[in-house]
This record gives sequence, C-alpha cells and structure tokens, in this order.
Amino acid sequence: MPHHKSAEKRVRTSEKRRVQNGAVKSNVRKVVRALRTSDQPTPQDLQAAYSALDKAAKKGVIAVAQADRLKSRLAHRVNRPVGTA
Repeated sequence: MPHHKSAEKRVRTSEKRRVQNGAVKSNVRKVVRALRTSDQPTPQDLQAAYSALDKAAKKGVIAVAQADRLKSRLAHRVNRPVGTA
C-alpha cells in the first residue's frame, strides 16, 4: 500500500501502462502466430507483422533486437522455396 502521493500515482500509471503494453504484446503475438501458421504467407502478411513489431519496439514494449530477430526469422519463413521444411 503506497504511503506517499507520488507512490499512489505510480501505482495508477503502472497499471495503465501494464494494460496498454499487454494489448500491444497481444497484437504482436496474434500477427506473428498468424504468419507462422499460414500455409502460404504473403508479403502483405509479412508487412503487417513488420509494422506490429516495429510499433512495439518503438513503444519500448519489446526490445529492438528482439523485433529485428523476429522479423528476420519471419522473412526467412516467407521467402524460403516452396516444398522445403
């Protein structure tokens, strides 16, 4: 339980940020999962995933290196030849 006014505000702002960050992370997971499970991912799907990852990294929800790593892995998955595992 906070004892100072500033600590009370910190609790309120932390909760707001937690909810907003959860929504951004959820969107990233949804887009990445959709791209990974799709049989024929399109460049438009990849672009949507890039956008979601870049926005999350810009907001500080995920690390920039993590976004770059995921983008690279998704690009390899989309651009690989058909019929390879």
